[in-house]
Amino acid sequence: MTTLHIDADTAVTLVADAITAPSMHNAQPWRFVFRPATGVIELRGDPERAMPRSDPDHRSLHLGCGAALFNLRVSASRHRLDPHVALLPDASDAWLLASVTFDGGPVTGEGGGLTALHGALRRRHTSRHPFADEHVPPALMDGLRAAARLEGCRLTVPDGWHTETVLALVHDAEYQENADPPTRAETAAWTHTAADGAGTRRDGIPTRAFGPRAVGVPSLVRDFGHGRTVPGRGWATFEKHPQIALLGTRGDGRTDWLHAGQALERLLLQATTDGLATSMTSQPLERKELRWTARDPLAAVGHVQMVLRLGYGPSGPSTPRRPVEEVFEVMA
Repeated sequence: MTTLHIDADTAVTLVADAITAPSMHNAQPWRFVFRPATGVIELRGDPERAMPRSDPDHRSLHLGCGAALFNLRVSASRHRLDPHVALLPDASDAWLLASVTFDGGPVTGEGGGLTALHGALRRRHTSRHPFADEHVPPALMDGLRAAARLEGCRLTVPDGWHTETVLALVHDAEYQENADPPTRAETAAWTHTAADGAGTRRDGIPTRAFGPRAVGVPSLVRDFGHGRTVPGRGWATFEKHPQIALLGTRGDGRTDWLHAGQALERLLLQATTDGLATSMTSQPLERKELRWTARDPLAAVGHVQMVLRLGYGPSGPSTPRRPVEEVFEVMA
């Protein structure tokens, strides 16, 4: 294959697909730099969109950027380009998370598998609604496990006692967050109601994506409307025994987080393609000293990076996205 120097219009097309990725509080903590002389697209973290209280190590920022990187790979394959990714290519530039070059020609093998996920990019939305009691078939779970392995990660399905442990950790973490005013303020800054300008903001989580409040059994879903009056927001009974899966990595460094972000998005796109609804939570994982408690000591997963909730239910609504011109720059 010959390395291609893609043009700016192609780069814009790829980035427009990349930014459909999920990120913590929909902060969209990424920037893309295109260098026409070499045909390279750089993925950079955006420190202005970091969350020092909720994400002190920038772990979730890396996961979100990793998810955007995976979408860029999917888009490239869809456009008959073969992407080649270098993670953390410059040790002296902490916010340069990845650089991507491209080959041209027929897309086969792994690239062909990525192409099949392209249709799910804009259909994937986090659902903060109750799911049905119907279990996800083993064949679909096996496919999701395989998807995680393709990105160098592992997906495990916890048994009963481990599930209860994770649920307890989630609820404890939410309690601790609600008891910490600076963290509450940081979360509130990334959520908004119609009165706050939900029709004009291009980031954060709008009221329509909060989902209903949980009644009876505590929910695994993060309640972004806690302690706030949200007109028209109802109540619902969530599943008593949610189906969860844990995405893990061997290590717990920046490269591992970028791999986990790519694995997470591959899983979410595959689940969407399979007709599953999904949501995620990372509250008990946002501090390193707590992250180890979420793992099963008998499982071959060193570090849990995300808790996924899977099932059958309504898809969540879309959340706003910043336009490409806000996150894309052409540089010599």
